[in-house]
Amino acid sequence: MLSSIHTALLLGIDAFPVQMEVDLSRSGIPAFRMVGLAEGAVKESKDRVFTALKNSGFRVPPSRITVNLAPAHLRKEGSGYDLPLALGILVACEVIPPEKISPFLCMGELSLKGEVKPVTGVLSVAMMARERGIKGLILPADNAPEAAVVKGIDVYGVCSLVEAVGFLIGEKGLSPVRVGMEDIWKRSREKFFIDFSEVKGQEHAKRAIEVAAAGGHNLLFIGPPGSGKTMLAQRIPTVLPLLDFEEALEVTRIYSVAGMLSQKEPLVTKRPFRAPHHTISDAGLIGGGRYPSPGEVSLSHKGVLFLDELPEFKKHVLEVLRQPLEDGRVTISRASLSLTYPAEFMLVAAMNPCPCGYLGDKRHQCTCSPLQIQRYKNRLSGPLLDRIDLHVEVGAVPYEELSSNREGAHSKGMRERIQRTRFIQKERYKSLPFSLNSRLSGKWLTRFCQLDERGHSFLEKAVDSLGLSARAHSRILRIARTIADLNQSPSIEVSHLAEAISYRTLDRLR
Repeated sequence: MLSSIHTALLLGIDAFPVQMEVDLSRSGIPAFRMVGLAEGAVKESKDRVFTALKNSGFRVPPSRITVNLAPAHLRKEGSGYDLPLALGILVACEVIPPEKISPFLCMGELSLKGEVKPVTGVLSVAMMARERGIKGLILPADNAPEAAVVKGIDVYGVCSLVEAVGFLIGEKGLSPVRVGMEDIWKRSREKFFIDFSEVKGQEHAKRAIEVAAAGGHNLLFIGPPGSGKTMLAQRIPTVLPLLDFEEALEVTRIYSVAGMLSQKEPLVTKRPFRAPHHTISDAGLIGGGRYPSPGEVSLSHKGVLFLDELPEFKKHVLEVLRQPLEDGRVTISRASLSLTYPAEFMLVAAMNPCPCGYLGDKRHQCTCSPLQIQRYKNRLSGPLLDRIDLHVEVGAVPYEELSSNREGAHSKGMRERIQRTRFIQKERYKSLPFSLNSRLSGKWLTRFCQLDERGHSFLEKAVDSLGLSARAHSRILRIARTIADLNQSPSIEVSHLAEAISYRTLDRLR
């Protein structure tokens, strides 16, 4: 008998339908064959599935079984085909009526005892199934809340193969899984455990963070050890606008595919903050591997990627950041396929001014030679630095400020100003394919960053005296536009330009 089961495959963060056909013939020599470009874990499913069937009390007579995974030109990988294969065999054995399983899409890994274990990427699968008009999903119980975030499709969670079969033949009743979205969003609105008010001094750096977050600009801190660069960076998520539902879905899909989604939280509701160690490989940062998976830049989507000790990262690893910083996505190409992952993140980096860290520090003497300092700075290429809008010096905090009880800027007030500024940008660019000042370029830069005669004269003198490049000129205009928006000014004033130039430390040092 021939059976047909709906299941799915993942390419990047997108799911695609797969039709699993199982043909069971009792004539000829008993054998099992799987076709349709199945990879290692899928081919291994034969032993898991037959052992799970036996230990669950189901008897499969000696037969010639052929399994086809269509479409045959797309590679199938992972252990999510165990449950549909077991159910397909039982349909072919006439244990389950074909009409009972035809409305459902099934995914899940089986243990040798017949337990249904969680798989990755079910949120994308649920979204695809809803678009295809599939009635419901039969998934591992641990994955069901994640898929139930998608409205308009019934999700049934099962803990074992026996439970799945009992549900399909009507012997066991299951209710669709429901998740309380209000509770999820309420938990996401809980206060952070850290706040910018805890950072003593560094008001100039806090202002730079406010400008960077308001316009979506990338940011580089330069300062000696112990000046608070990491402490400042860790608090940036506390001032970023809250994720909306569509953004949360997109971030959750990435974490689901990567297998990093918490079972307690079926939806990522807080902006990510990723801080990889400087020993990371290019595949770990960008994504890749034999079976490409998302890297740190994609896991930082809609959030912050913090690279501490920036010059300590391998140079070829840093160079691969150039495409995602420019395009907001990562393309991983292999001989057989090409995958694209979203990667719209705010890059925040920190570095010392020299190898010992004390160049320019009044309290410590620098022990580095000019050649060592030059080699240290040369680890960062010009094209990479050109993609970082703000370069900010973070000096050591004097004892008077460390011992003071005076509180500086609070995260709440900073976040309110940033949200207001982002709304201004969203309204201004509502008919364009971007919504932040950091994406301004070409004719849009000319159109939205117009200067009066005083502004042109001031910027011309700055460019000539500091020897600024054309790219630095564009960066200054973008930053000035954000500063003007923060001040609710419709036009860019000289004061806005002056503040923007103060955030281009490396250009001034050159």
